[in-house]
Amino acid sequence: MTGVLAGAASRARGRLVDSPDSYGARRRAARWELLRAYFPDIEALRVLDLGGTAESWRRAPVRPAHVTVLNLFEPGESDDDWLLPVTGDAVHAREALAGAGVDTGFDLVYSNSLLEHVGGHAQRRGLADEVRALAPRHWVQTPYRYFPVEPHWLFPGLQFLPLAARSKVAAVWPLAHSRPASPAEAMSEVQWTELVGIAELRAYFPGSLVVHERLAGLTKSIVAVRAGATAVDPGAAGAGTERVDAPTGGQP
Repeated sequence: MTGVLAGAASRARGRLVDSPDSYGARRRAARWELLRAYFPDIEALRVLDLGGTAESWRRAPVRPAHVTVLNLFEPGESDDDWLLPVTGDAVHAREALAGAGVDTGFDLVYSNSLLEHVGGHAQRRGLADEVRALAPRHWVQTPYRYFPVEPHWLFPGLQFLPLAARSKVAAVWPLAHSRPASPAEAMSEVQWTELVGIAELRAYFPGSLVVHERLAGLTKSIVAVRAGATAVDPGAAGAGTERVDAPTGGQP
């Protein structure tokens, strides 16, 4: 019975987020299109991806002039001249890149679902400082704390539970990306996952647009966007520093 339930959970997660034709795959495709809308010259830009992987850029429907991927654990490998993986801590990105001898003349810093994993307010502040220092433009996406389903475990309201309860759920919940090997590992995973809200994102990136990705009318993810010397919204001139975008019902 346990094997049957595990198989059903795996198939459910595949339909929701993992398979090429899943809900999540459609969301990711829409996000690339939104990125292109804010940065229509993306093919000409030198991009620094904080927290991503080389493989994600190989699969991406956009191809910048050059991409440097900085990841603490597994940036991946690349023989392509336009794609450079570097192992290092994004919270100390300038130091890591200098140590690797990487040219830091970037046009755009891109980060997808990293901000919530760096380890608390001080680390998030440090990451935001690196983003602003390394390029005049940025795109920093993070899941929205107040969406009713926690996106990493696909568990309703998990982010609002006490820490001990979250770790117990993480240890057994079948829709998680991977099952932790021990209760200690489950505790570590939930401690390293701290979703943020709009006020926090505004504080980390003052003057940037806060773009909302929506599902069924609810904000699912938020993105700090600076598209030029001043925040630019391709959909509404003079709309201010916050705009609701991408209200596509097919995005989880």
